[in-house]
Amino acid sequence: MNDMDRMLIERACERLMIEYCHFVDHGEASRIAGQFTDDGVWTSPENTMSGKAEIEAGFRRREAATHRRSRHVCSTALVDVIDENNATGVVYLTLHRHDDKDRPERVRPSDVPDIVGEYRDTFVRTDAGWRFSRREIAVDFARGAKP
Repeated sequence: MNDMDRMLIERACERLMIEYCHFVDHGEASRIAGQFTDDGVWTSPENTMSGKAEIEAGFRRREAATHRRSRHVCSTALVDVIDENNATGVVYLTLHRHDDKDRPERVRPSDVPDIVGEYRDTFVRTDAGWRFSRREIAVDFARGAKP
């Protein structure tokens, strides 16, 4: 594999990372299922969703929660290309979110992030392009966590 092929794979995987955050933060969370392989897995400390149908159902629930505003701030993305069809990645996550059922359109208060951690990703090239086969949220800091 030459350097250009490696960079194109890295960029395609980084774009998946960015699109994911945009979809959640802008009311299109159900589109996230299309970023996964049919047998893909999304997992967090509280929940695991396996398969495209379960992932879509979970993110449809998030999309329906219009009272919640969130912003995923992701940085320091590192994609490791394994071969022409497989890659892994990690990206730091700072998540701000706030619920306001009474006035969902207003500016939300902010003090500290809800979560600081990272997404740990496994990517696979499919006929439709690069997709997540696994996305795991690893949380290092959480607002309200008990020491």
